[in-house]
Amino acid sequence: MKTTFFKKLVLVAAVLYLPLQSMAWGTQGHRICGQIAENYLTPKARAAVHAILGHESIAMASNWADFIKSDPSFKYLSSWHYIDLNKKYTYPELVDFLKQDTATDAYTKIHYLVGRLKNHEISKTEKLLDLRMLIHIVEDVHQPMHVAHADDQGGNGFKVQWFGKPSNLHSVWDSELIDNQQLSYTEYAKAIDHPTPAEVAKWEKDPISMWLFESNQISEVLYTEIQPNDNLTYKYNFNHIDTLNRQLLKGGIRLAAVLNEIFG
Repeated sequence: MKTTFFKKLVLVAAVLYLPLQSMAWGTQGHRICGQIAENYLTPKARAAVHAILGHESIAMASNWADFIKSDPSFKYLSSWHYIDLNKKYTYPELVDFLKQDTATDAYTKIHYLVGRLKNHEISKTEKLLDLRMLIHIVEDVHQPMHVAHADDQGGNGFKVQWFGKPSNLHSVWDSELIDNQQLSYTEYAKAIDHPTPAEVAKWEKDPISMWLFESNQISEVLYTEIQPNDNLTYKYNFNHIDTLNRQLLKGGIRLAAVLNEIFG
């Protein structure tokens, strides 16, 4: 009895610990993207998505891929969440790089999962895993530090202070900035979901390479703006919240476009 209780306690601790250390966007950010995506699904795609997810909304499904990291049997999924880009690319350079990309990373796995979900032969159980992963990874790559440097694990090794408390550049963009707004994920999604029709049309058509290019451009600037151990406070929030909100909005709209393309 004690052993079972201890195992459960360790599992809960692992689930609570991992989002702080390795999630892109953090729990709230993923749910914001998922909530926004719901608003741009076609009726047919919405029906297909919820036939797979059941009672789980896209917003709630968004975090499954991070929570499951506590289960060693899903360790093979860990490299699907990001792509390492160790310099600032021009768009043509990045397109050429991606043409040769054979690594197990976010770019190759988005394509893989889209293909899987278009396959009518796979089981519902397989589709559930594939859909949860696709939702999460599309959102992931809109967090700039998931398209960043390998040598510091996407900014995890770039230590800073956030209002005087130890943090790192990755965590600031995962969750610190979002949590600082003190909104629920539904309130946050409603507050930022005001794109122009022209923006929606463009973002829905942008290829994955453009998503990665935009995140790469942002992350490269973020690396140069501050020094290790800098204390980031109100000014950092003021200077970056518009960029963060735009990335969350793009992530939700582009996720919906992918799901619409798969499911009609």
